[in-house]
Amino acid sequence: MGDLKLVERPQNYTLAPESSKQIKANIKVSSTETGVIFGNIVYETSNVLERTVVVLNDIHIDIMDYISPAVCSDTAFRTMWAEFEWENKVAVNTVIQDEKEFLNHIIKSINMKCLTAPSALDGECGFLAANLYAKSIFGEDALVNLSIEKQADGKLSGYIRIRSKTQGIALSLGDKITLKQKGGR
Repeated sequence: MGDLKLVERPQNYTLAPESSKQIKANIKVSSTETGVIFGNIVYETSNVLERTVVVLNDIHIDIMDYISPAVCSDTAFRTMWAEFEWENKVAVNTVIQDEKEFLNHIIKSINMKCLTAPSALDGECGFLAANLYAKSIFGEDALVNLSIEKQADGKLSGYIRIRSKTQGIALSLGDKITLKQKGGR
């Protein structure tokens, strides 16, 4: 599942009793995203005419292993923001009630760099907007804009918008944010 493709299908093998065989399969990764590699082993024995299937454990690929905080200029960020066609908009849903604490929680949770100057985040006005940036090991850009407001009841509301050139990054980061913010701290 995800943007993963099996490059070559493993060949069939005939094994003697009590023997074993180790095989490898190459998987092509086209884009940075969360995915799952799954498979099974199908075998027949000489004294039974039916096939037996052994389901293998899934291997989960986490987008967080492939993106790192990075820096770009404000101009470059705005240019990419305007050009990138994939956007995922996630509503803020958290128990955290401090704007800066929530921003830091998101930065830590999705492994990104805050491009907004610390001086622009100073003060207590009940609003916070920040731009975050990361780059994948494949050179793909991930852009995030966090815009939150403190409500009269103390809860935070707003949106976290993710933009990227590929759908996989936008969806995977959105899923990660949704999962991490529900857990609160």
